[in-house]
Amino acid sequence: MSDEETKEEKELDLTSPEVVTKYKSAAEIINKALQLVLKECKPKAKIVDICEKGDDFIREQTGNMYKNVKKKIERGVAFPTCISVNNTVCHFSPLASDETVLEEGDIIKIDMGCHIDGFIAVVAHTHVLQEGPVTGRAADVIAAANTAAEVALRLVRPGKKNKDVTEAIQKVAAAYDCKIVEGVLSHQLKQFVIDGNKVVLSVSSPDTRVDDAEFEENEVYAIDILTSTGDGKPRLLDERQTTVYKRAVDKNYHLKMKASRFIFSEISQKFPIMPFTARALEEKRARLGLVECVNHDLLQPYPVLHEKPGDFVAHIKFTVLLMPNGSDRITSHTMQELRPTKTIDEEPEIKAWLALGTKTKKKGGGKKKKGKKSDKAEESTEVEPMDGTSNGAAASQE
Repeated sequence: MSDEETKEEKELDLTSPEVVTKYKSAAEIINKALQLVLKECKPKAKIVDICEKGDDFIREQTGNMYKNVKKKIERGVAFPTCISVNNTVCHFSPLASDETVLEEGDIIKIDMGCHIDGFIAVVAHTHVLQEGPVTGRAADVIAAANTAAEVALRLVRPGKKNKDVTEAIQKVAAAYDCKIVEGVLSHQLKQFVIDGNKVVLSVSSPDTRVDDAEFEENEVYAIDILTSTGDGKPRLLDERQTTVYKRAVDKNYHLKMKASRFIFSEISQKFPIMPFTARALEEKRARLGLVECVNHDLLQPYPVLHEKPGDFVAHIKFTVLLMPNGSDRITSHTMQELRPTKTIDEEPEIKAWLALGTKTKKKGGGKKKKGKKSDKAEESTEVEPMDGTSNGAAASQE
């Protein structure tokens, strides 16, 4: 491989300040978008209207960036705004004709993503539509997700393995008498890749196996935590609720129906790589055409899953950059006041994880040497309090 190619490859990860800037710019936009969506979540507000506002904001904000560059830079929605309520687990982003509204007391999971030049920042947040502190089992399930996210942040670091995180988040959920939802994967993010091959499994089971992997410096991850007061085995109730899809770039098939060919051509032009919502397509044709595209694996669906009625589900997702000076969580939002019925006071292992720092400081040797991996300076860890990570992308760039 020539020096030029090596240089080209290196520029695509966090060793390039420009790449870090793009991740952080995308994060700043998605954190603001989340704030906007939360403000719009009121009793009797239509879910589809709020989802539209979230996506419009991301398109508008990313559209204002890199306008005067010679080479066209792709940017926009990396994951369409989804608002899943109560026992609905994820991926609810309804079509324009849907009349579903929010109600007082609903537990709302907001999930969304943004990218600049293919560098992706995603976030998910859980909020209860009420005044005052959240109590009871609703508080337990949100505290479980939030604490598990904080533990994951401290364990997703160079040298640790993906299974360390899987085991830890299950212990946290159990402490709050909740379950981690099965079938959820936390993916490594790369340029234009929202579901990289390195993953963290939420729950290990005989049906779901992933390769053991070790986290490395300069990697980026979307850490995805879903907790439930139910059995944590969500079900697909109605395929017609699915509206979020992603093009399977490695699959080909000659579609038979005219409507399918029309829709697939539109998807290939507008959404060649990132997940999208069927709401962005012409609705009647989409209903017909999407089915054939999914049946022949040209599109990967993101199904709307449900726990049992009466179960509560919480969702926290954040983007973390594994920088040389520690883990940098770039997407988040401050939680409501929670008063759970369970505590982690009697859980020394969980408390020890939470006491771990997220930043490392190198001691000794006044001179900084760039990119020297052999330079094993003694490291000390700076401890950050558990709730000290809600500053989102506001953290200054290293």
